[in-house]
Amino acid sequence: MEEIEELSPLRVASTVQALSSALRGNRENAPAANRSKGDRVFPDPEKLWFKESSAKNLRNRDFLSPATVLNTLYADGQVPPAVMSRVLSLRGSGVLPVAGAEVMGEGLRLRVDRAAAFKAVLAGQTADYLKPSSQKEGCVLINCPALHPKIYTPTPETLTLGQLRTVLLADHMGALLRSQGFSVFYCPKLPKDGNIVAFLRALGIDWPTAAADLTYEEQEEQILKALESSIYREEGADRGRKTCRGGGGDGGKKVEEEEENEGALRINLKRVFQEEGLLGYDPSLGTCTVQRDSISQLAQLDLCTADCTDVTVTVLHVTSCQDEFRQQQMAMLWRASGAPHAQKHVVCGPVKTPGSHLTAAQYLQLRSGQMKEASEMKYGDQVEGQTWDDIIKVMTSATVRFELLSTVHTSPVTLDVQKEGGVSTKGPRGGVFVMYNCARLHTLFDSYERGVEKGLYPEIPEGSQLDFSALKEEGEWLLLFNYLIPFSELLDQSGQAIGYEGGGARANIKTEQICKFLVSLSKDFSSYYNRVHVLGEPLPHLFNQMFCRLYLLRALRELYHSALETLNLPPIRQL
Repeated sequence: MEEIEELSPLRVASTVQALSSALRGNRENAPAANRSKGDRVFPDPEKLWFKESSAKNLRNRDFLSPATVLNTLYADGQVPPAVMSRVLSLRGSGVLPVAGAEVMGEGLRLRVDRAAAFKAVLAGQTADYLKPSSQKEGCVLINCPALHPKIYTPTPETLTLGQLRTVLLADHMGALLRSQGFSVFYCPKLPKDGNIVAFLRALGIDWPTAAADLTYEEQEEQILKALESSIYREEGADRGRKTCRGGGGDGGKKVEEEEENEGALRINLKRVFQEEGLLGYDPSLGTCTVQRDSISQLAQLDLCTADCTDVTVTVLHVTSCQDEFRQQQMAMLWRASGAPHAQKHVVCGPVKTPGSHLTAAQYLQLRSGQMKEASEMKYGDQVEGQTWDDIIKVMTSATVRFELLSTVHTSPVTLDVQKEGGVSTKGPRGGVFVMYNCARLHTLFDSYERGVEKGLYPEIPEGSQLDFSALKEEGEWLLLFNYLIPFSELLDQSGQAIGYEGGGARANIKTEQICKFLVSLSKDFSSYYNRVHVLGEPLPHLFNQMFCRLYLLRALRELYHSALETLNLPPIRQL
């Protein structure tokens, strides 16, 4: 087993980059005009190597440079000995250790020194793999229009499923961005002790609150004065006859109206984004009549950004597709009032419930009842008391979050809300399955600790004393290579997608990735756990392998915790 230097944590991206450099050699830094030889065009460096992920392919390779790439780079696809030597001797910060490489029909196959990789991850600083690779700076304000009062503060009975999806998404994004190092604030602040606050807490959402009698009159007056003196205000002959109301109950739809209210305050929103070079806004945004609820929302946004002490502030408006036009109005009104902050829109697709129409409150009540019924069917009379109430609450929250967050946020979500549909405590899908497998890991370590207390097993030794070449089961490498090593890079992507400048009005944040990651992890872990007996017979010659597996599964347990934390879901420790 090759010893690897204790540099930075192993990274897939670093490995692919180093492999690409080894394959290209001196052509890496050649000017673009010189990167062709005759009709030969050298491929994009990022496409020279691919990480394998399927269990089938991982049996004989971990990375592959396809034959099409080799045929492009080299005559007849033959890899020169000097290039092969560079690949085999590859080392560096964050680079996975190489065990061997060979050219086969499908291309250049590379195998990682798996024992060395296991040791580096499990006996080293495992915590480095459970957090983003670097911390960013800046302030992000997450605005959730669904929670702003129109006339009255929203209640669980008036909140639609589409609006609930935006609230859950806002909560998840906030946790992801905090893990990146951003300071995160939320808007609006909700009335303390209100029904909507209790409802959100039942889902594990700790939304900021304010005194129920708090008013924003001073901030509203400031916003109104700023708009009245805005260079984008239209007066007299400048006004067209077609306007769109900013706020109001029309949901942002354009309306035809006669100039019946000559004193109305109107802002030309199209001029705002055109003259300030803001891309991606609806070209049909025109002259907007300012309404009272618009002023109220802008006042709260202004007040919340005052909490951001960072120079750089990005505002994310998380809204439904039905309300996107109206929220673009609000963003441009705020800009017209003098707000300098970068603004991005995260737009959620609709939530469909064929054959039914449920409010958010009815949906949560349905899933909670189904979760309790499913638990009683599986565990019988055990399901009673505060402990089980807490378990059912968390499992219900997990079910709701995975149902509404596992789909690409711009796409529709279709829910089965028939009472007879139920939720299963088994089956490789959704939040219940994820939480169940997390609980299995806790049960495993509880069993091990009881074995130690009885004298069956010794305490787990230091990782440096173990021979990790004992981890030969294909499921073990799959769990390390597909989940533990790449997780940090997955978290990195959430911060990279903020994009303070350019890129249009919409933010491209892949909010579904954590849920999909956890479901896929749970499938592979469940398959491994059902196949392998981790706590073997208490025989000394079996202890090394058992301890290596416990190191792997302990890291996996912490991985679950880190991923669930971004969903604000506490782990279930016993089922």
